[in-house]
Amino acid sequence: MSQKYPITISSWTLGDQCTFEERVAAAKAAGFEGIGLRAETYVDALNEGLFDQDLLAILDKYGMKVTEVEYIVQWAEEHRSYEQKYKEQICFHMCELFGVDSINCGLMENYSVEYTAQKLRELCRRAGKYTIGVEPMPYSGLPDVKKAWAVVQAAGCDNAKLLLDSWHYVRAGQPVDLSVLEGIPAEKIVSIQINDVQAHPYAKSILRDESMHDRMLPGTGYGDTAGFVKLIRDKGVRPAVVGVEVISDEILSRGVPGPCWRKPGPRYWRNKGGSEPWKAEFPDTPSSTV
Repeated sequence: MSQKYPITISSWTLGDQCTFEERVAAAKAAGFEGIGLRAETYVDALNEGLFDQDLLAILDKYGMKVTEVEYIVQWAEEHRSYEQKYKEQICFHMCELFGVDSINCGLMENYSVEYTAQKLRELCRRAGKYTIGVEPMPYSGLPDVKKAWAVVQAAGCDNAKLLLDSWHYVRAGQPVDLSVLEGIPAEKIVSIQINDVQAHPYAKSILRDESMHDRMLPGTGYGDTAGFVKLIRDKGVRPAVVGVEVISDEILSRGVPGPCWRKPGPRYWRNKGGSEPWKAEFPDTPSSTV
């Protein structure tokens, strides 16, 4: 890895219709240093007839690493299905296999802070040495940073942290301001994901459809992605992963592999209304354009 905080292409960005090698090759060709994998995309790779050692060999062939593992859901249900228990164990196995330290998690169901914190505590115990990154999403049971942090704080686990996604952050109506993160230690934000939003949100009842089909490339929409990353930098966060998660039917319609992405560089990120590139410098790192 050439940077302390390598830019990762998140799993959903490349969809679920490509082979494992196509996924790795496309990410490499686009200039990314890491790929994200969901439990489902890992199982898809096994279904191709590949074994764990084959996956590691393909990654080595392209000089790539898996840097992001996701996605544990329904972890707060009183009686979890065997499918969800197995998916959780797959995520733990993926972390061990690929050397990843954290797992992205979400929660669609809406429970009290106290109950959710107890269930998060149980999940963190099962996760052991791995960090659980809790992602607030505006259409979920953890709709914003405020409630997600209340749950993480109440859980009281060293390995319970927050994962912040710029799309969810903006669509939750939160200002790009340090006041939103007030009281949250920088080390309790494990990773970030970046993208951008359309000019007008979908209706609240179908907001998840926008999230899963109509995101925009970072810096090309109306969400001030550069300001979001600057906020993270100014907070002093040292993200384990900077994931580019652009879930877009339009982009996927171009096919994988293919020239879906421009290589990250100075022309890619710009201040709104400005001609000069905006460069994000995280603490204790060389200058890097993200």
